[in-house]
Amino acid sequence: MSDDFDFTIEDLGKRTIESPISLSRVSGDFIANYVSDDEFVRYRVDAHLGDQPKTERKMVFEKAGPREKIYFSPNHVHAGIVTCGGLCPGLNDVIRAIVRALWYLYGVRRISGIKYGYKGFLPEYGFDIKPLDPDIVDDIHKIGGTILGTARGGGKQVTEIVDAIERLNLNILFAIGGDGTQRGALDIANEITRRGLKIAVVGIPKTVDNDFSFIDKSFGFDTAVVKAVEAVTAAHMEAHSQINGIGLVKVMGRESGFIAAHTALASHEVNFVLIPEVPFDIEGPHGLLAHLEKRLEKRHHAVIVVAEGALQDQLVKEAKTDASGNLKFADVGIYLRDKIQAYFDAKGKEINLKYIDPSYTIRASPAEPIDSIYCERLGNAAVHAAMAGKTKVLIGLVNNEFVHLPTKIAVSRRNHVDPEGSLWRDTLEATHQPILMVNSKTLSDALGVKQGKEVK
Repeated sequence: MSDDFDFTIEDLGKRTIESPISLSRVSGDFIANYVSDDEFVRYRVDAHLGDQPKTERKMVFEKAGPREKIYFSPNHVHAGIVTCGGLCPGLNDVIRAIVRALWYLYGVRRISGIKYGYKGFLPEYGFDIKPLDPDIVDDIHKIGGTILGTARGGGKQVTEIVDAIERLNLNILFAIGGDGTQRGALDIANEITRRGLKIAVVGIPKTVDNDFSFIDKSFGFDTAVVKAVEAVTAAHMEAHSQINGIGLVKVMGRESGFIAAHTALASHEVNFVLIPEVPFDIEGPHGLLAHLEKRLEKRHHAVIVVAEGALQDQLVKEAKTDASGNLKFADVGIYLRDKIQAYFDAKGKEINLKYIDPSYTIRASPAEPIDSIYCERLGNAAVHAAMAGKTKVLIGLVNNEFVHLPTKIAVSRRNHVDPEGSLWRDTLEATHQPILMVNSKTLSDALGVKQGKEVK
């Protein structure tokens, strides 16, 4: 499949400046080595016996890390940092890592924070630039949110943004955000190229949904799972303590159910996981409500986790988008809550349903240690890439190695839970829910699904 993509990275030009970072060029001296552009990471690690296809440059990822020669003179660099889109755990950690790497590793002294996303570049908003240095960012990893502020939208005003970048004399722009942010960054970088400017644009992928393709994970995801598990623990305690108690928890996941699946695996207290990738019916003999009723008859309590993007193909009646271009969703959590309550009311059966939506609590949380470590390393790698003159590039983790990923490729598609993959298989084994909760015999027969699986 990697033959379908070109992972080659764009450079601003020849690197001629000695890096101020003192590293080694040989192995065995207990000193870390520089990374060269001839070091790569495979996209696919699956192996088969027999002859192997030839590995071409476009099929592999360039390793991230400090280069022996850099493109920019540190004394001349003015770097900008912008955070866009919704809040996410780890934003401040990435800002801190970038500032400290620029300052301490490369000696860059002009670092500016752009306030409130791409709108901070636009004159009509009148936002000031926030000067950054190690003292300002020293403790920001201990709090949630972003010290620069964030906003959706503005990224399509590319001409005005690049005009502002020129006025500010920025040499480097670090764009921290999701796929909408990175699409905007690519448009900005393309306009910079069209104008013949030498400005590096480097992206750091941010999405708690973990739906960036190609990379192992995006920052904020691990923290989101930790906080979602806390919500499930509360939901389970409520459900277990009530007559026919039901805990319903909605988690993030617009198009991908990674948080929902990982939360179920981590908590061991979830009985039904509902995600966008796997179809399910609510009513009918093989729908969710029927299986939920069987669960209550046998165990007298149940916990349901639903990703926000589930059922949207049925719930969204009119396509409307937000400032980031995302489709506005209906609230599947409230919808399910009301459907469950109405179902058991109609049957005259007592239930005690508790609905928890921890989404904004999760988004505003400080990063957990595992995410803080990831953010620190992402920030460092982003600075090394920028100082080496890499542009239109995203920093990510692939097969446990930090790599440079072309932004154009990174935003070309989104990652999804594979219903036939090991993650979803393990999730089903953890919840004991039916493989498919659908009434369509045609669909079930086509997929070879036994609908009457016992609820344990």
